[in-house]
Amino acid sequence: MSSKNVVFKKISKDKSVGVYMGKRDFVDRVDSVDPVDGIILIDHEALQGRKVFVTLSCTFRYGRDDVDVIGIAFRRELYLSTRQVYPPLQDREKGIHSRTQARLMRKLGDNAYPFFFEFPDNLPCSVCLQPAPHDVGKQCAVEFEIKAFSAESQDAKVRKRSTVKLLIRKVQFAPESEGEAPSVETTRDFLMSDKPLHVKATLDKEIYYHGEPIKVHVSVTNNSSKNIKNIIVSVDQVSTVVLYSNDSYVKSVAIEEFGDSVSAGATLEKVYTLLPLLANNRERRGIALDGKLKHEDTNLASSSIIKEGVLKEVLGIMVSYRVMVKLIVGGMMGSSEVGLEVPFKLMHPKPDAVRESEIEEEMIFHEFKRSYLKGMMADDDDEEGNVSGGDEAAPKEK
Repeated sequence: MSSKNVVFKKISKDKSVGVYMGKRDFVDRVDSVDPVDGIILIDHEALQGRKVFVTLSCTFRYGRDDVDVIGIAFRRELYLSTRQVYPPLQDREKGIHSRTQARLMRKLGDNAYPFFFEFPDNLPCSVCLQPAPHDVGKQCAVEFEIKAFSAESQDAKVRKRSTVKLLIRKVQFAPESEGEAPSVETTRDFLMSDKPLHVKATLDKEIYYHGEPIKVHVSVTNNSSKNIKNIIVSVDQVSTVVLYSNDSYVKSVAIEEFGDSVSAGATLEKVYTLLPLLANNRERRGIALDGKLKHEDTNLASSSIIKEGVLKEVLGIMVSYRVMVKLIVGGMMGSSEVGLEVPFKLMHPKPDAVRESEIEEEMIFHEFKRSYLKGMMADDDDEEGNVSGGDEAAPKEK
């Protein structure tokens, strides 16, 4: 079956500008990033002589927009690039960079103008921290946005009615090659015990895909005089806000207490299975998610992969994962813990490439409207200043 040629569109409230884009997700391959391209449709009558501009921005939010503590702004613009689309500064045909752009130009007619951006190589990927159910306002997030607007000049005051804002995502997929399967072991000596406790934890591979069970191979050789009362295995998500606060949030996104015991002088060989899913953590504040476009299309944040030479401090929110194995050791003076941390990566598999020849000729137009996690309020600037036309508003094939 051929792939549908979906086009996302959004039109300003005064109908002066509309944005059409062939995709919302742009892939960061570490050494390169998909460019951002689309089409701006203008209405000369609604423009009334104004110019049209389009911007690509990357913003780091750390709490609500209206909060400011000891002079530190909670919103920082990491990147902003602006292009003048109309009147065009170059021949329209020279601005076409993709087949989707070319087809949209033919479909939308003479009032359609292409735009094109390239990401710099030092920007973070889209990620946000899940708010609690009672939280309101903007969450802690790295967001990318395309904004088109009509104004007398680039620096003139922009009217909400003449503005279109579209949230897009910069995402990473799992690399084709991966390292060795991670394995960690430790030996613990105890007071009043001649021999030690030895524990080893091993995973099947380094990279797991979202929704894939994780098997943890645990080996316990208890030559000590202590008894192991319980074994707890968990998957921890570690989110570090590296931009300026360096706060770290450690959340167990999957945890099981298996109740296994290992008496003194005994051994244990067992495989434990965990499944980290956002569905089991929907109400938990501070869980890192992949950048969000609508409620049903997000998941636990993917592991961050950094290009060599890029400073971590500019990457907003860094995400990593680890399996934690804890042994609860009994003793006369109370229990103690022996723990292991096994790092791994959690990502999306690289999707199969779709050849342009396999894409259906018919274009399907989808509304591009932001929605929010439970407890989030809409952005007034966005919702008041934009409308999205339904499929009946899509122009007919010329």
